[in-house]
Amino acid sequence: MIRIHFTADDFARVRFAPRPSPVPELHAALMMLGAPHEQLLFGRWRSRLLRSLPDAAVPLADLVPGGVPPAFLDVAGDTPQEGFALIRSARPELVQAGLEQVYARRPAPPWIRALHSGDTDAWRTMLRAQRAAYTSVLAPVWPQLQDLHRGEFTRHALAVAEHGIGATLTELAAGSRLRNGIWEWPLPGVPAVREIRLDGRGMILRPTFHWRRGPLIQDLPDRPVALAYPAGQGLPPVPDGGNPPAEPLAGVLGRTRLALLRCLDEVRTTTELAVRIGVSNATASAHASALRAAGLLTTTRTGRSVHHARTPLAELLLTGGTADG
Repeated sequence: MIRIHFTADDFARVRFAPRPSPVPELHAALMMLGAPHEQLLFGRWRSRLLRSLPDAAVPLADLVPGGVPPAFLDVAGDTPQEGFALIRSARPELVQAGLEQVYARRPAPPWIRALHSGDTDAWRTMLRAQRAAYTSVLAPVWPQLQDLHRGEFTRHALAVAEHGIGATLTELAAGSRLRNGIWEWPLPGVPAVREIRLDGRGMILRPTFHWRRGPLIQDLPDRPVALAYPAGQGLPPVPDGGNPPAEPLAGVLGRTRLALLRCLDEVRTTTELAVRIGVSNATASAHASALRAAGLLTTTRTGRSVHHARTPLAELLLTGGTADG
């Protein structure tokens, strides 16, 4: 079980990552690639990737001999290049401590020993392996992951608007509960209890669409705790073979409300919206009210006219997380 202790300030500092981060998602996929469980759902995906994984990526297996990566790999970044640069800039003592932890009970390969000593060639080997793995594993499905993340972001925003942050947190994990400021997340088959105290740092929630077990938690001093939770339909994304990506926002908002939001590329009246999406004024007004309650549009009245505009949150959802935030 994982027990996450919140203060009052922490509840106000829970954030949802506005866009997917390539390096954490890559590491989740690689851990799933090397995990023996869930063969039924992930077996074909695992076999396909193992056949296509380039030789340059093979050294990455040496970084997780026990299935848990060293902490210096826990970085974010909006692009692969930014994430890899953050890994390379890790403090030497953090790199050494992480490698010593994962190799505490087994001999380390020569290149890992060289990485421990800060050898430049060893760093090149690792970063070349990271890039090769990203190109093979994640790049072919990255547009799908962006769409999936946008849909999950929308679902989270609507849940918070309707039910509050407490109920939204417990919905992320079946069987979890929030009581007395402690979020308890059960882990079947894991008897140990891990206690995490936020102590005012807050928390960043990040969905991962490859990892299917318990949450992946980054708990570093003086930084918000980052929690990656399993999301999606339980199957790993696969290349779509050129088919147009699904529209996850339509599944969350409904096609009519999504169409209404898309029409608000400029401020429009209720009548203008109704004409553009082919519904009555009353229906357009009802959909606008629901979107306004979710924080996705604002409404102002000038005389007899009612004007609607998208909020920054709606802009972020519709642009795939490319807005500043």
